[in-house]
Amino acid sequence: MKNNWIPHVTVATIIEKNKKFLMVEENLHGKKLLNQPAGHLDEGETLIQAAIRETLEESAWQIKITHLIEFSQWTSPNSNTHFLRACFAGTAIKHFPEQKLDDGIIRSLWMSRDEVAQNVHRLRSPLVLNHIDHYIAGKKFDLDFFSYYDK
Repeated sequence: MKNNWIPHVTVATIIEKNKKFLMVEENLHGKKLLNQPAGHLDEGETLIQAAIRETLEESAWQIKITHLIEFSQWTSPNSNTHFLRACFAGTAIKHFPEQKLDDGIIRSLWMSRDEVAQNVHRLRSPLVLNHIDHYIAGKKFDLDFFSYYDK
């Protein structure tokens, strides 16, 4: 009998403001890592809803999603967990500085592409810088790329 292999479905957002990108610093296994606001798809929500929710929970920024950058597959060498990641781009709408951030999130911050690259050793995955570079290069897909049949 085969194992029931199930990838982890995750979302992430690229939010640019004044030539800087919204990032989160998080404590994972005792290390301070950098990532885009990101997280898992929850039952009953669309990928876009998950991206908006995760960004708010991790950074205290309300955003509007504008387009899809890329679907990525990646297996973490640390946990052997396979991820299917939908990375979206969006715009910052409103910051809620008094909001408590998700467990493990130390802070949100804005970093230039070069600052992110200088911290490549602290990135949660190689997808972080790759997705920023795809965004800068203009890679994007309209949101009508998605169809939802559950609702």
